[in-house]
Amino acid sequence: MRTLTRNNVRDLGKRSGQPMLFAHGFGCDQSMWRMVTPAFEADHRVVLFDHVGAGRSDLSAYSAERYGTLDAYAADVLEIIEDLGLRDVVFVGHSVSAMIGALAVIKAPDRFDRLVMIGPSPRYIDDGDYVGGFSAADIDELLASMESNYLGWSGQMAPAIMGNPDRPELGDELTNSFCRTDPDIARQFARVTFLSDNRADLPQVAVPTLVLQCSDDVIAPAPVGEYVHRALPDGEIVRLRATGHCPNLSAPEETLAAIKAFLAEEPDGRSG
Repeated sequence: MRTLTRNNVRDLGKRSGQPMLFAHGFGCDQSMWRMVTPAFEADHRVVLFDHVGAGRSDLSAYSAERYGTLDAYAADVLEIIEDLGLRDVVFVGHSVSAMIGALAVIKAPDRFDRLVMIGPSPRYIDDGDYVGGFSAADIDELLASMESNYLGWSGQMAPAIMGNPDRPELGDELTNSFCRTDPDIARQFARVTFLSDNRADLPQVAVPTLVLQCSDDVIAPAPVGEYVHRALPDGEIVRLRATGHCPNLSAPEETLAAIKAFLAEEPDGRSG
């Protein structure tokens, strides 16, 4: 199936188990889940993939016109689910993929059971009383820096995004991941990501949703996670001790424990 090749889909774990679909964030690929997903493979069908333009996806499938909005990435998610015949999916999305997952749930709620959002942000730019963490000028500067010197931007920003300065190897890994990404595609994906506004979509997410909020997250600070939690019809929030924006790498045990606890809850047993 072309979709599975296009997105470098890997189908692992217990084929008869409830499917879990893991989606990586900006500048990353499916390898960023390697310390989390093995813990689910005994009981779940674990599906990993790369967004088009990332990792080992088919770069020839990328076009700036098609992938000019997050909706196109959500459509890809639904194509993967359709091609694999998945139902009752638990979608785990990191960073921008949290919103991609929300859009996919809205388009096809019958395919999903639950949604896990790790470091979500529906809008990165401050707007009135809404705190997104960045001013419009900040985002303009960020995008201009990427445009003029993508590799230099990667080397500066990746460690800040990762946090955990006492563990520089984590920042190095994210830097290397950013640098492996095609600069033109990365710049376009960044523009789509950082200029998007999905706040109005959150009330339409019709499945139980877990928000995992990290401490000291420069990309999705605490007020953003609180906003997402309040806007969801059926959401709960777990505030992680993990710092930075990538707990799947910096604190995999805490991350997977929170997800497992969420999956173990009965539908009427959740609390916010």
